[in-house]
Amino acid sequence: MSAFSALKPKKVLFIATRQIGDVLVTTPLISQARELWPDAEFHFLGYRGKLEMLKGNPDIAQIIETSDRPKLGEYLTLFFKLFQRYDLAVVTQPSDRAYFYGLAAAHHRVGVLGGHPQGLTEQDKAKKSKSDQQNAWKKTISLHTVDVDYFAQHVITEKLRLLEIFYKNPLELFKKPISVTAPAGDPIIPSIASQLHSPYVVVHPGPLTAYKRWPLAYWQTLLTWITKQGWQVVLSASPAKQDLQLNQDILSLLDEETRKHVLDTAGQLTIPQAGTLIRGAIAYVGVDTSITHLAAACNSPTIALFGPTPPTNFGPWPNGFVGEQPYRLRARSQTVGNVTILQGPGECVPCRKAGCEDRASSNSECLDQLDPNQVIQALQSAIKK
Repeated sequence: MSAFSALKPKKVLFIATRQIGDVLVTTPLISQARELWPDAEFHFLGYRGKLEMLKGNPDIAQIIETSDRPKLGEYLTLFFKLFQRYDLAVVTQPSDRAYFYGLAAAHHRVGVLGGHPQGLTEQDKAKKSKSDQQNAWKKTISLHTVDVDYFAQHVITEKLRLLEIFYKNPLELFKKPISVTAPAGDPIIPSIASQLHSPYVVVHPGPLTAYKRWPLAYWQTLLTWITKQGWQVVLSASPAKQDLQLNQDILSLLDEETRKHVLDTAGQLTIPQAGTLIRGAIAYVGVDTSITHLAAACNSPTIALFGPTPPTNFGPWPNGFVGEQPYRLRARSQTVGNVTILQGPGECVPCRKAGCEDRASSNSECLDQLDPNQVIQALQSAIKK
């Protein structure tokens, strides 16, 4: 633990150079920083196209976008735009690039360091030793760093702990309700709004990677059951080709009567419009992906299907939770607040690998064995509650 710092920054830059969900999980950190420094000006640096989760965030005065693969000219432009403009950079990702941005932008830094779980193999220990060497310079340039723990520490807690150096009693950070700030909603486009029929359930089947997928036939079972309750199904998906195709594959399995009660919005909604859609739903069901975190942040009853990912690290945060860890590492079903996390069977769950073959295109047996009846029961309970 670093020594207490009395720094009172006037300008702060938050850096999250990763995916949409990684941006959303910084919002409790930003809210807490606003309580610490009510008069400071906050800016946010992230990748172009990944920052819609911050729409309407009352604490952010300026959003700065950069490419995820900038060429030299863009690097130089960004360097001169950022150079020493800030009193503090809050580096929320462990990448070298994020730290270089923080070094260029601010007089002081706090940051997240890449970590390794407990119980390491010899191979893991060798990787950790190399990682520690790579992290040494990041520690040297930072007032305070927080190690990632992919199994025991929730990502929201990890981000909040970046502020613990500014508290004489860091435990104060976790003694009041912690919430994720969802983006401000935008009106749903008329072509979709005109087809919505309440009550409806939003279903988001598509993850970023194949190893987080749930089998097609299980979606067929779930969607058929939902429509038989007299509820509409609204299918959600990103504009990515594989997500559009996944939704089409699911629709192709449905009988004609079920299909009449399913509205496919794939690729047609922005993140703020998706938030509006989810807020109007009686429940949401989705895989381990950013839109599931958005659903939880919108305070909708949220059913999250988890495979290899530890919920203790990246389970959707239940808004208003008090404490550092809402979840258990392994439980077939666990409900905290508005969020229910379901996991498949197996002693290896969660492994944090990229599926059973540890590659992005792999399947995950734990998801293959997550029975649709378990999801139906969880959905029933969430809606009754």
